Amino acid sequence: MARARQERAELTRQAILDGAATAFDLGGFEGTSLSDVVKHAGVTKGALYFHFPSKEALARTLMDEQFQVSEHLPAVENPGLQTVIDLTHRMAHGLRTDVRIRAGIRLVIEFGSFTHPDPTPYDAWIDTCRSCLTPAQQRGDIHPSLDVRDLSTLLVGAFTGIQVTSHVRTRRDDLHTRVADLWNFLLPAIVPPQRITRFHPTGTPETAPPAPAH
Repeated sequence: MARARQERAELTRQAILDGAATAFDLGGFEGTSLSDVVKHAGVTKGALYFHFPSKEALARTLMDEQFQVSEHLPAVENPGLQTVIDLTHRMAHGLRTDVRIRAGIRLVIEFGSFTHPDPTPYDAWIDTCRSCLTPAQQRGDIHPSLDVRDLSTLLVGAFTGIQVTSHVRTRRDDLHTRVADLWNFLLPAIVPPQRITRFHPTGTPETAPPAPAH
């Protein structure tokens, strides 16, 4: 009985997060009310407040969920430059297909840039990139003269700008192409020439987007 209640509670919580993601994706933080969340989630306000005390708590949960994209990293045997390339394409895929990731990223940009400046999510992604690029540099895959933290900061800023521009221009239809462009231009500047063929700007096969239908 207790387990069944727990399962129902978790289903309700996930429905609330799905509804909140849809609402935030459409209207942003300031443009979304808890009534909007309830409407999209199909739950009562009482159920919402049981799981989340405020709109900000909902937003913070969705902002934290973006990092699930990188949860596989501890299992990567030798993380490196290709790991970061693949991670950018995984995030691009999530932005195109997962409303919860889209909402989380929109909230990060809104909170980090305008309403409540908070560098924490950006710093977390910079640290994630650095944890992969540091061993890559030690293996000789990145020029030894480069500062890996500065490079990580550049990558996070570049990806953020690319995905926003892609959203505005094409609703992210060209996002994978634009991310591949980033790497095609950047790799010759950061990788020694004799090693550049090791890396795939479009991502390794398991992370590459499906081919468009004809």
